[in-house]
Amino acid sequence: MKEIICFSPVDSDRIVLPIQYNHIIQAMIYSILDDELAHFLHEKGFQTEKRTFKMFTFSRLKGRYILNKNDGLIIFDGPIKLTISSHYEEFTDSIGNGFLKRQRVRLGNNNLEVKELAVEKEIVNSEEIKVYTLSPIVVYSTLFREDGRKFTYYFNPKENDFSQIISNNLKNKYRAFYLKEPPKEEVEIKPIGHTKLSVVNYKGFIIKGYSGKFLLKGNPLLLQLGVNTGLGSKNSQGFGCVKLL
Repeated sequence: MKEIICFSPVDSDRIVLPIQYNHIIQAMIYSILDDELAHFLHEKGFQTEKRTFKMFTFSRLKGRYILNKNDGLIIFDGPIKLTISSHYEEFTDSIGNGFLKRQRVRLGNNNLEVKELAVEKEIVNSEEIKVYTLSPIVVYSTLFREDGRKFTYYFNPKENDFSQIISNNLKNKYRAFYLKEPPKEEVEIKPIGHTKLSVVNYKGFIIKGYSGKFLLKGNPLLLQLGVNTGLGSKNSQGFGCVKLL
């Protein structure tokens, strides 16, 4: 389920945010949720073995903007739109009701008015779908250097491990959410045309992801989970949000 929220600035015609704004949106989302649900997701989430999933993701902000790279700011001229997506019905109910009740929210140093809220349910009923990214897809693995030090390697969509890791991730999400074994079929993902690398600084950590159009093949249950919760890793930090083509 996707909720598309349109915000307008209250105090001026502009919305000013740091270019690296993912953590600010994430904080706003947690502030809108019911306290008990926010605590559950933030502190516990859905777990399987050593992995934890929040089961939601969100898009980049959409609107007219200019970048002030010298000051590290992105300045939106007028309204902005944000898509929040989840497979967890309690989450979508809470976030939707929260925005409707408040009408006004705080995003960074900006007071915003909720002008419109639309709900969109995307149904996957095929073993093959096409999607495009609303925020970059992050696929990584922790590897070791020759001297034993750890480092994070981010895969690009043309590498075989990109598809395999996304498939494993979706199966782990399925286990965590439904508390049972997922379908056995692997999920395959391939880029359609050019993909764009994005490098994001999230609270001092560099995260690399890819945006573009993708073809996915696999069990519809796993594909549906990916469309709703996001593809790849770090979804609740604003990565892997996709929409059906």
